[in-house]
Amino acid sequence: MTDTDQTSLFELDGATVRYGTLEAVSAVALSVRPGERVGLVGPSGAGKTTLLRLLGAAARPTAGRVCAFGQDIASLGPAELRALRSRIATVPQHLALVPNLRVIRNVLLGRLGRQSLPGSVRAALMPGRERTLAVHAVLERVGIADKLYQRTDKLSGGQQQRVAVARALYQQPDVLLADEPVSSVDPARARSLVELLDGIAQEGGLTLVMSLHNLELARAYFPRLVGMRAGKVVFDLPADDIREAQFESLYALDDQELVADGA
Repeated sequence: MTDTDQTSLFELDGATVRYGTLEAVSAVALSVRPGERVGLVGPSGAGKTTLLRLLGAAARPTAGRVCAFGQDIASLGPAELRALRSRIATVPQHLALVPNLRVIRNVLLGRLGRQSLPGSVRAALMPGRERTLAVHAVLERVGIADKLYQRTDKLSGGQQQRVAVARALYQQPDVLLADEPVSSVDPARARSLVELLDGIAQEGGLTLVMSLHNLELARAYFPRLVGMRAGKVVFDLPADDIREAQFESLYALDDQELVADGA
């Protein structure tokens, strides 16, 4: 039995992250099982991005505990952290692509954590036939195989998002984390991308955790929704069990926020 077969892939117990006086995530208790598809919803500044960073071992808790694949991330050394992170692929909100590189080289950077830096650079500059075919196959899966040698900054916003997804898939992860991946595209392309990620996760048995503002997409594609507000988990329920009043309360502005918005 591998550690991906255990009951919980991620286990957060009182996880808190502070930046100075700001408590971005506050005493969060959360468990994610292998193969689950979980949507994070909530207003801007709710702590969704910080929570994803905790899951991806890109941030450590100020208090509490975060375990991934049965390991407490606070106890891991640099080599162990690299090995853990190589199993978790992230599609960041701003994509983090290198604009002037061709698509193939951006995708090849997806395995940066699986080999030495010199090895990664050599692979990106001189990928060879085997790696080129592997990248082509991943790009074919996301629908842009014809863009293999295109400069990334010449692509549309939707195509660049698919390059970011391809880079994550090329990493061959056990987990996909996506931070507002559809925030900058129109509704049709947003639905198409969420459907793609959902399909990839189900076909490959991957765990998918995605933050998104579009409640319609969240309810349509994620069996489980975690609502966050002010760094806290407000609800953690099957999508079908969440009432409209709970969504309205999650996004309602308080008096202080109304003043800040000039209302």
